[in-house]
Amino acid sequence: MVKDVKFTGRILDQVKDAVAFVKTQIREYTKLGEGAVFRTVPEYPEFCWTELIVNAVAHRDYSIGGTDIQVKMFDDHFTVESPGILPGLVRVNNIREFHFSRNPMVVELLNEYDLVKEFGEGVDRVYRDMAAAGLPEPEYWQSEFMLYATLKNKNWGKEDASWAVADHERAHDRAYDEAHDKYEELLAFCGVPRSKDEIMDHMGFSSKRQFNERYMKPLLESGRLVMTIPEKPKSKNQKYVKAV
Repeated sequence: MVKDVKFTGRILDQVKDAVAFVKTQIREYTKLGEGAVFRTVPEYPEFCWTELIVNAVAHRDYSIGGTDIQVKMFDDHFTVESPGILPGLVRVNNIREFHFSRNPMVVELLNEYDLVKEFGEGVDRVYRDMAAAGLPEPEYWQSEFMLYATLKNKNWGKEDASWAVADHERAHDRAYDEAHDKYEELLAFCGVPRSKDEIMDHMGFSSKRQFNERYMKPLLESGRLVMTIPEKPKSKNQKYVKAV
C-alpha cells in the first residue's frame, strides 16, 4: 500500500473531497495523435471513475455497518467497493438498462450539486466512454453484501503492469501536496473578505487565467471559498471569503 486516505464529514463533502483527491492520483500518458500533435490522455476517462464513486455513495446500503465505501487504485485497474448488493430489479446483466434508487434523497442531493452527471444513464455512459478510450468494459460483481465496480486500464492482462515510474508517482504526490498547501494558504488569507487582486498579490501570482483554473475555480466549486456577491459573479466589488 502506497497511500491510505480516509474522507469523513457530510456526504457531499466526502464525495467532493474523494473526487478531488483521486483526480490527483490518476496517471496520464502523452502520445502522438492526428496531425502530429501530442495529446495527454488519462489512464481512465474522468467521467467513468467519477461515476463509480458517486454511484457508490448514492446507492450504498446505509443499514450495513462495520465497513465503508473503498476506492482502490492499482497499476492496472481501479475498483470501488460499496456495502450492499444491487437494489430492486437491477442485476449485473441488466445494469445498463435498469435503474433503481435505493436512496432517492441522497441521489437528489448529489444531482442538485451537479455530481450526478447523467441521471439514470450514467452506467451506460461508463461503458461507452471506456469503449471510446479503447479500454476493456467495466466489470460489476457482488458478494453477499458488497458490490464491486472495476475499471481496467491499458495494462490489464500484461505480465508486468508496473509502468508507473517511481519518479512519476513522486511528482504526482509533490504536486498534490503543493496544491494542498496553496489551498490552505489561500483559505487562511480569506478569513476576511478579499478581492481577487488582493489574493493574487498575496499568493504571488501574475497570470489571472492560471490562478483561476488552479486555485479559485476548484475552491469555489468545492464550496470551501464563497463569493460575497454570489448573484453578481463578475461585479467589480466582488470579494471572496472562506466558507464557515
